[in-house]
Amino acid sequence: MPGINKRGALTMAQDHSVLGLRVCFSFFPLLQLLLSKMAEPAAAPAASEFSPDQIEDFKESFGLFDRVGDNQVAYNQVADIMRALGQNPTNKDVAKILGNPSADDMANKRINFEAFLPMLKQVDAAPKGSYDDYVEGLRVFDKEGNGTVMGAELRIVLSTLGEKMSEPEIEALMTGQEDENGSIHYEAFVKHIMSV
Repeated sequence: MPGINKRGALTMAQDHSVLGLRVCFSFFPLLQLLLSKMAEPAAAPAASEFSPDQIEDFKESFGLFDRVGDNQVAYNQVADIMRALGQNPTNKDVAKILGNPSADDMANKRINFEAFLPMLKQVDAAPKGSYDDYVEGLRVFDKEGNGTVMGAELRIVLSTLGEKMSEPEIEALMTGQEDENGSIHYEAFVKHIMSV
């Protein structure tokens, strides 16, 4: 159940990131921003220590995912909560943090906020992709060296590599980005996504 915390931050997200390349290349938060037009919560201090206000906001958001009323959430909700709090972990990263649980454990095991917060700090401390990282990741597909990639090729990559995106998600991401030749100017594409 989506909601908005007292600072106006989106408190529920879905789970999609793409491209299993070495470059940190995950579009889900960018897609979320494009689709929702909601503000992200304030960035955490650089030392990965959260302020008391941030922790209170995180706890409030965490509580929105508690469907049982026991102040805990299912393992399979941890990634969604982290993304709702402005982080961008892959499913693989979250599974590793949770100790690589089985599918049954993901659906049935529960975690409280006190156990969740150190996990959130760990994800927050992880290196993030920059504009240059995203551009470099797309440059791999620029066969002519002219600053463009074929939209059809990018659609295939988004739907088949890494954590795959669905067709509607890809269409929402790509709408209005292709020129008359079906090409995408990837530097402008990344700037657009990162500025929303």
